[in-house]
This record gives sequence, C-alpha cells and structure tokens, in this order.
Amino acid sequence: MKTRHYNIPVFIPELACPFQCIYCNQQKISGRLKIPSDEEIVKIIEDHLSTITVGESEVELAFFGGNFTGINIEDQRRLLGLVQPYLKAGSIWGIRLSTRPDYIDGDILKMLKDFGVITIEIGAQSLDDNVLRLSKRGHTSKDTEKAAEMVLKNGFSLGLQMMIGLPGDTLESAAFTARRIVELGADNTRIYPTLVIKDTVLEKMFNEGRFKPLSLEEAVSRSKQLLLIFEKADVKVIKLGLHPSDGLLSGEELVAGPFHQSFRELVLTEIWNDNLKPLLNSSEQDEIAIRVPADQFNYAVGYGGRNRKMLLKNFSKVKFIRDTGLQGRDFGFSQ
Repeated sequence: MKTRHYNIPVFIPELACPFQCIYCNQQKISGRLKIPSDEEIVKIIEDHLSTITVGESEVELAFFGGNFTGINIEDQRRLLGLVQPYLKAGSIWGIRLSTRPDYIDGDILKMLKDFGVITIEIGAQSLDDNVLRLSKRGHTSKDTEKAAEMVLKNGFSLGLQMMIGLPGDTLESAAFTARRIVELGADNTRIYPTLVIKDTVLEKMFNEGRFKPLSLEEAVSRSKQLLLIFEKADVKVIKLGLHPSDGLLSGEELVAGPFHQSFRELVLTEIWNDNLKPLLNSSEQDEIAIRVPADQFNYAVGYGGRNRKMLLKNFSKVKFIRDTGLQGRDFGFSQ
C-alpha cells in the first residue's frame, strides 16, 4: 500500500517578520487575524489526527506563514515543544517550517534539528536580484544561496518557494529562478502567482497603474513551463497557486490577479492539452478512445472537459479510459 503524506498546517501570520514586502498581507492571505494559542494548536493537531489513519500515513506538522526562525528563541522552543508528545508517540513523524533566507544560522539549525524539524522551506520568491529589489524583499539571491547550503549541510530537506508575476519578473527570470532552485539542491518547491491583496503596497501600485498582474492564462502558461522544469529534475512541486482562504474565495480581500481555486488542475490540463493536440492532425478515425494513467484521468479530460472538447473538433466521439498500467503522462489507444 502506498504511504500517504499529510501536512497539519499551523499558520503564524507575520510573526517577527521585520519586512513588509510590497505584495504581502499574510493575515489576509492565510485567513488568520491572530497567532493561534497553544490550546488552538493542540486542537488543530488533534482534529487533523482524528481523520488520519496513523501507521499508514506520513504526517508532518507544518508551521507556515511569517518568519519562524525570526521569532524569539523561547517562543520557537515553546511552539516546537507542543509537537514533541506527538513525535514521541509516532503519530507525527516530523516538523516542517517556512522562513526567510536571511534568518538562518548554525545555532538556529542545531536547535531545529534537536526538536525534530526535518524540512525547512525558504521563501526565495525569486533568484533575480532585480525582482527582489523591486519587491522590497530585504535580502538578495546570495542570502538564499547561503541559507540553502547551510540547510542541506545540516541534514534537512530543503524547500525553496518561488513566485511568478512580481514586479520586474518575466518568463525568462522565472525560468532562471526555477533552474537555480534545482541547482541549489531543493527537493521540493511551491509556485505562487502574485496576487494584488488589499492593504498592500502592490494594491497602491496597481491602482496607480504602476503594476499589472499576470492574467490567469499567462500565469497558467508560465507555471506549466516551470512545472516541467521541476519534474524533469525530480523536484516535487507541493503547491501550485495560493491556498484558498475565505477572503480570497469571496473576493473580499482580492483586488486583482490570477487566483483560481483549481489552479493546479488548470496547469495540468494545459500540459495534457499540449500532449493531445497533435491528435487533431494525426488520425482519420471518426471516433477515438484514449487510455491514460488512472491518476491523470481528470487532467487528461481537462478542467471543464477542455481537452475532450478540443478533440471533439476532429472526432465525433472521444472516450478516455483509465489504465492502471500506464504511468506519468503516457497514453495509448483502444479499438
């Protein structure tokens, strides 16, 4: 049986972060308006564990949002300490956290190791210094490179998160960032399209006509190309698109930008669209039955049936068949 992986997410918005990047309002993005109490964190853990079959799953407690390693050291110890009983019991097998590249040093990494942290995700956002400067990140690409080296040297799994569509960002600079993430040794990443959120500097720039976000079509196209870079290098893309908080879903906090709650499905649909498009000119058959890997069935058919509709321009009948013998994005045909 294939082991399933679960993250139990605990969001810590803007805690100890000394910078205000132009796009950032973590409270609105995460949907949290305050730091969860110890009791709330324990409840989050217990509620998630009650829905997971322990023993058949790998479970990580994930501290997301803010700048974890910038928190007062005693607060870091307190938060990490809450997870220790679950680590000892074996119901949680490790901790992951996200932080900034300029808030990592040897002492911090030793402490994290002692508390059972196994994965450190660094918010690189870009490895193009011009993009970092325009976004007022407060660090350079060299800081990210140094932090990545230290994380790996101390035996952690390394994640490097990136954003697309920031001021100054292009497809070329995004592809450069993706390739550098691979070269720096990350085994996982996240791709976040830049959104214009209320009460940010980016909102002011947008309203003044100084910033134009990517369209949904552009964001999907760029993400598709980046995903293929990461897949080729065996770097796991944990997340494509921003987590859909209530404020984003309702549109209450979103000013503009390529937000879609099925963003990953849109990207995978486009990859399959590229794969299947040659069929429009390669067959004189009236009907077609396409065998696809079982786990790729929905993406092959496409979001909203996009790929099926494309093929119906050339075939009177299009059928997709789940084939457990196929892997990746291989496909075949049935009579």
